[in-house]
Amino acid sequence: MFIFKRDNLLKTSELRKLLPYIALFVLCFPFMGSAQTFTLPKGQEFEKVRFKLINNLIIIPLEVNGAKLSFILDSGVSKPILFNLSDQDSIQINKVSEITIKGLGDGDPIKALSSKENIFKLGDIRNFDQLLYVVLDKDLNFSPSLGMPIHGIIGYDLFRDFVVDINYNSKVIKFYNPETYSYKKNRRSETFPLTISRNKAYIDGQVLMPDNSDVPVKLLVDTGSSDAIWLFENQEKGLDIPEKNYEDFLGRGLNGDIFGRRTMVNSIKIGTYALRDAKAAFPDMQSFNSIKNLGNRNGSVGGEVLKRFNIIFDYPNGKVTLRKNLNFNEPFHYNLSGIELQHNGVRYISERLSNNNGVSFRREGPSLGNVSILLENRTRLSLVPEIVVSGIRAGSPAALAGLQEGDIILAVNGRRIYHYKLQEIIKMLNDKEGKRIRLLIERYNRDMLFTFVLKKLF
Repeated sequence: MFIFKRDNLLKTSELRKLLPYIALFVLCFPFMGSAQTFTLPKGQEFEKVRFKLINNLIIIPLEVNGAKLSFILDSGVSKPILFNLSDQDSIQINKVSEITIKGLGDGDPIKALSSKENIFKLGDIRNFDQLLYVVLDKDLNFSPSLGMPIHGIIGYDLFRDFVVDINYNSKVIKFYNPETYSYKKNRRSETFPLTISRNKAYIDGQVLMPDNSDVPVKLLVDTGSSDAIWLFENQEKGLDIPEKNYEDFLGRGLNGDIFGRRTMVNSIKIGTYALRDAKAAFPDMQSFNSIKNLGNRNGSVGGEVLKRFNIIFDYPNGKVTLRKNLNFNEPFHYNLSGIELQHNGVRYISERLSNNNGVSFRREGPSLGNVSILLENRTRLSLVPEIVVSGIRAGSPAALAGLQEGDIILAVNGRRIYHYKLQEIIKMLNDKEGKRIRLLIERYNRDMLFTFVLKKLF
């Protein structure tokens, strides 16, 4: 049995060097052990955890073997997966074997480590023997597109062991002991059956298609998807791709980018709740090649729908309770500009605090590293995030205006973007139909100004 001792901290580079030896020891000495669960301290009925909601995704603070990390709470994943480890990251890894992981996306399977006997902490919640997968591929990195460090995803094991009450408005999750939890009567809530199969949860709903056909659907509940609803094309069932659609980037899975057709349906219905003029997508099914049997699943429901409810997930009893919140009537958000953005390290700005007339000046340039300098009380050098165009949809307003992948965003409608978070910048670029966008960018060390008008897609 190959064991990384508890008092050893192994860097990513060291793990890579050890992989051939790990594989050898695994062949000779198979692992033994029993699965453990997440638990609360004796007598404690629940644990309250604050989360960040970024791009419709729930980001929770999680401690793994003493390292404080940020994980996406993803009900569509069976076991925790750790990724985005740099050569500067040190984290304890226990009882390791080499495996291959195949997830969503049309890329090749990726190599990973399977690790046992890991200690997970979430507030007062503990698990002293958690199975963990570690992906060493640096290309798997959700941090640039979310604008903050993301180290992994976790799902089923937390939902399995608690009644999970998610309040999207207050950005608070309460993990209740299922043995002591009692439901409170609320006329504004509805409770539905939740089917748990192969460590994933499914809910029944209906989709009113543009041709007014009402199609019953079984949907994977996927808090790890920032989208609204994905549907699998099925002509026999009535799930045809509507005439009004366009090809779009839908997201990134473990094994690569996912593309499909973006469209709109008349409504999504769960019980008596109906979300009208709802955003929908039909993903390319080759991205689902890793799933051998989709069964009677017709798609998935993601964060842009789920955030419109405060939700109580009760996996132990197979049910889910929904209650409308303040997000319920928000319009669905489309990428009207056609631009995808992401962080790309940092750059410095040179701010001339004032001239003799008290007028301020700014100049931008490439990154200097960790520098913050005040020169003669008149010029300040500061590091700011660099935001780049990571993708452009063909035929979109931005593409027709001449924007290109790799362009560095400097200002939107006269507002310097380093004052804003990534998601705020994305919102500026997709505000409303008919709005004129003036975009100052840098391309090959040259500043360029582009203008275009946001256009509604449906």
